[in-house]
Amino acid sequence: MRPPEFWNTRHGRAAAPVTRALLTPISWVYSAVSNWKFSRTESIRLSVPVICVGNINMGGTGKTPLAIKLAQHLIGQGLHPAFLTRGYGGKQRDALQVDPKLHSHRDVGDEPLLLADIAPTFVGRDRLASAELAIQAGASCLVMDDGFQNPVLAKDLSLLAIDAEIGLGNGRVFPAGPLREPVSRALQRADALVWIGPDGKAKSHDELATFTGAVLSAKLTSQAKPPSGKILAFAGIGRPEKFFSSLRAAGAELVQEIAFGDHHAFTAKDVANLTQWAEQTQARLITTTKDAVRWPEELCADLLVWPVALEFAKPDDVENLLAEVIRSCT
Repeated sequence: MRPPEFWNTRHGRAAAPVTRALLTPISWVYSAVSNWKFSRTESIRLSVPVICVGNINMGGTGKTPLAIKLAQHLIGQGLHPAFLTRGYGGKQRDALQVDPKLHSHRDVGDEPLLLADIAPTFVGRDRLASAELAIQAGASCLVMDDGFQNPVLAKDLSLLAIDAEIGLGNGRVFPAGPLREPVSRALQRADALVWIGPDGKAKSHDELATFTGAVLSAKLTSQAKPPSGKILAFAGIGRPEKFFSSLRAAGAELVQEIAFGDHHAFTAKDVANLTQWAEQTQARLITTTKDAVRWPEELCADLLVWPVALEFAKPDDVENLLAEVIRSCT
C-alpha cells in the first residue's frame, strides 16, 4: 500500500481535512493503546548497551542506512555489534540469526538481509529472545533497526530518523496521519534527532521546539556512477520518489519511474511487465539495494542496483553520539 497524499501535507486538497477528521477518533484509540502498552511494560536492562534507531513517521525515513552507519562505526572501534530487527515481511516468528545463504526475504524480510552483510543480524517477534541470542553469540552491543515504540528492552541510546523533506507530515497520529505516536511523547524518550535529506537541513517544526537533545543532519549518497543510456527505475520502498530523484540528480536518463508499496513482494507478473516495458523503451532496469533482495535471484545478473549510504553533515557527529556507548563496552 502507498501512504495517502494527505499524510504528508498540512494544507492538502479540500477533501483531506474531512478525511482527517473522520479518522481522528481512531487515532485517539491507536495512541491510547500505545500509551497503555508502555505504562504496563517494565523495560528490561541487558548486559550490553542497546542503541535504538527508530522513527516517529511510518516508513521511508532512512533508519536502516542510519543503523548501518552506526554499526560500521562501532566495528571500526573494534567492537562487535549485532543488529536486532523484527523482520517485517518475513514469515519467521521465532528468534534466529539471519543467514543470507539459507534465508530469503520471504523468511526474514528484506532489511535483515541487508543488515546481515554488515554485522550479525537477529530477527524475531520477541525482541528479548533475539537480544539474548545475539549476546550468546558474542555481541558486545546491540543496534535495533526499529523498535523505538517497543518498550520491552531498555535503550541506552535512542535516535529518531526524520525525513528532512516531509518532516512530520500533517502532524497527526495514524490513521489520520503518518505518526506512530504523539510527537511530545516520542521526544521524551529520544536522545537525538537525525534529519536525513538531500541537503541535510532540518525543517522548522513547532512540535520539535521543546527537544533538548542532539539534532544532527545527514544525507543519503551514492559513490556509484549512474549507468549510461536509458534506464527504467522501479522501487518498493517507503518513499520511491527519493530514489528516482537521486538518480535524476546524478544525471541518469530515466525513461520511466514505477513505484510500488513498501516491502512489495515482486510477482512473476511484475517481473514480466517491468521487463517488457524496459524492452519497449530500450532501457535497462534499475532499483534499490533493498528491492534487489526481493527480485528473482536468477534474474539479478541483468538488474542494475543503485546503492546508497548515509553520511553525516559533520563527520564527528557519529563519534560524539556513540562515545558513551563505546566507553561502556571497553
